[in-house]
Amino acid sequence: EEELPDGLDESSSQEEDEDSDSDASSVTGISSSGSVALVSRKCIECLAQPAEAQEKVLKPALVSSLFPNVPPTLYFSTRDETVEKLPWEQRKLLRWKMCTVTPNIVKQTISRSHFRISKKSNDWLGYWGHHMKSPSFRTIKEHQKLNHFPGSFQIGRKDRLWRNLLKMQARCGKKEFNFFPQSFILPQDIKLLKKAWEEGASHQKWIVKPPASARGIGIQVIHKWSQLPKRRPLLVQRYLHKPYLIGGKKFDLRIYVYVTCYDPLRVYLFKDGLVRFASCKYSSSIKSLSNKFVHLTNYSVNKKNAEYKSNSDETACQGHKWALKALWSYLTQKGVNSEAIWEKIKDIVIKTIIASEPYVNSLVKMYVRRPYCCHELFGFDIMLDENLKPWILEVNISPSLHTNSLLDVNIKGQMIRDLLNLAGFVLPSADSMASRPQTRSDSTSSMGSALKEKPKPKSEHFIAEKMKRAYYLMQKIPDQDFYSSVLDILTPDDVRILVETEDEYSRRGQFERVFPTHISMRYLRFFEQPRYFNILVTQWELRYYLNKHKGLELLKNWCVKGYHTGAGMDLAQMWSLPKSFFLQKSNVQSNGFSKLELGNLG
Repeated sequence: EEELPDGLDESSSQEEDEDSDSDASSVTGISSSGSVALVSRKCIECLAQPAEAQEKVLKPALVSSLFPNVPPTLYFSTRDETVEKLPWEQRKLLRWKMCTVTPNIVKQTISRSHFRISKKSNDWLGYWGHHMKSPSFRTIKEHQKLNHFPGSFQIGRKDRLWRNLLKMQARCGKKEFNFFPQSFILPQDIKLLKKAWEEGASHQKWIVKPPASARGIGIQVIHKWSQLPKRRPLLVQRYLHKPYLIGGKKFDLRIYVYVTCYDPLRVYLFKDGLVRFASCKYSSSIKSLSNKFVHLTNYSVNKKNAEYKSNSDETACQGHKWALKALWSYLTQKGVNSEAIWEKIKDIVIKTIIASEPYVNSLVKMYVRRPYCCHELFGFDIMLDENLKPWILEVNISPSLHTNSLLDVNIKGQMIRDLLNLAGFVLPSADSMASRPQTRSDSTSSMGSALKEKPKPKSEHFIAEKMKRAYYLMQKIPDQDFYSSVLDILTPDDVRILVETEDEYSRRGQFERVFPTHISMRYLRFFEQPRYFNILVTQWELRYYLNKHKGLELLKNWCVKGYHTGAGMDLAQMWSLPKSFFLQKSNVQSNGFSKLELGNLG
């Protein structure tokens, strides 16, 4: 049941709703130099640089780490920059796997960093394309990075999203998870829907959606039971009949959410996005329900309306598509606290990602060689009601990245460039190009071979690390004082995770990290299973968010102390943990320690 259902790998992963088929005239090929050559007839004009543009700024091909002994990451540039060429021995490793849905904006960004199309199936570093069934993730090598996590369809399908948020409501309370319209999955929920229908007011409206479709296909608004299709899988959702209107029209927000890792969870929001308007004025009249230009905000629907007006100015509040930043400026001028809305959006995004966390983490551990191999961009569709409360309508696991206007180019181009820098692509070493068994020490994308060295399994260091994790996960009612002590003694694995987290944060560009932050402790109770590394990184943020420099200097010292010398952690310090814990062998054994390991610990 955890696997991707048959057919979903294409139906849910196609470039979705906004600008589909807008780049049908694109041509991709190989230039004489071997770089990705791109021609997009619709995009040439908007991608062209102004005649008076200055010479491009030369940028180094690699971005140095903040820490010693950590390898650099590849740099991805903006359109007004040029990236220096690496020596051929390194440059020949820059290969990208293409597929039919790789967006042009991705191709253009990687070509500026001198990537070439991989002609073989197994020698690539990066891939942007279809989702895969979970077992297929086993084929991804340790140095390769793919733009999906196994199991992300648990929020990417409309029916799974509702089921998982409903489960979170039952476990954590409806008050915390009341940001998704009540929904019913047909045919299994038909009796529950009938009851809700009969208990509701007359002329209530419901919106009917196929569970794995995109671009507004198959969506309709109904008000009669007889209008409901009953012989195929559907999601039937209460219609938000009192949306916030601008110029009399309803709109929704496309928020770009990027997850770099699920353990520890690291979530980023891009600070800009898209605002998509219906092309006809909103009406609550029953007679208007069949008019999709009134009730749907999908670009692929509204572009067919003769009244549709495009917009190429990311600062202008005009036409039927705005930049998110333009909306915030508009609302601020109207006296609305747009910052408060953004904070609410961040809250519901974090909670929705947490709803997928147990599924994704279990599948990553089962099928993925190392966490470095996966990252994912989600497109959250959010609507504001008349009280400016944000509601999540759906989550897209392959949000449209087509660019048919300068507005799209500027927002999506910057977003993809920043995303690829955040991803932290590392040039593989010769030995990592050959497949080898996975170890937990490979958990960090930023660690070179020197930093990947770990004590052999069953050594005292290995068991002590395991013991520390168990100690911080076994407490039934932990308090802040208890959790804060997790930073008192850092193990090599602790340092790896913190180094990766800080390095990644330094490459964020226009992304804002929303988890972990100094307030993330409040979200730990929503996780189905506590994760040690989530405790570690949230405590790190809480202690050092006001003094980043101090935290970075501490980590630099630990990098030298813990890795360069091979010393690792001081076991004598580890034994300073309460003796009562070590005496309770039942607790230790319940956390996966064998009798042999306990014997080694004395």
